[in-house]
Amino acid sequence: MPLLHRLAVAVVAAAASAATMNAAAWAAPVPLPLPYGDGSTDHLLVTVSRFGSAAAGSVTYSLSCHPTGGTHPAAQGACDQLDSAVVWGRDPFAPVPPGAMCTGQYGGPATAQLRGHWAGRPVDARFSRANGCEIARWDRFSTVLRLPGS
Repeated sequence: MPLLHRLAVAVVAAAASAATMNAAAWAAPVPLPLPYGDGSTDHLLVTVSRFGSAAAGSVTYSLSCHPTGGTHPAAQGACDQLDSAVVWGRDPFAPVPPGAMCTGQYGGPATAQLRGHWAGRPVDARFSRANGCEIARWDRFSTVLRLPGS
């Protein structure tokens, strides 16, 4: 067998071997995300202030989903609302984009913050009611961002 022919056979054999190893790696199962905190993968701390500051009228709830738990007064409804906000490839907690065209309406001084993990990703989201876009964002999470006394 000529040298060039043997070299071509060796290259084809090496390529086939590499392709087989790659296929085996892709066929391996993907591990599930590790639990966060109390064993739940979806856990948030929800801090809401009616007057925009931590000292005045604020409350912090814990919220666990899958299974539902925590100190949130409407935990199941909050978990359902969060589940409905999840869309593959999009951050449900993303802030209003800079330069967004928003109405000038003011929804009051209330603020909120969500911290923890949701759908396997870390969350640190802040909410306000400063304009129409922020109010709409708040309203998408109205059950989660339950104001004190409501």
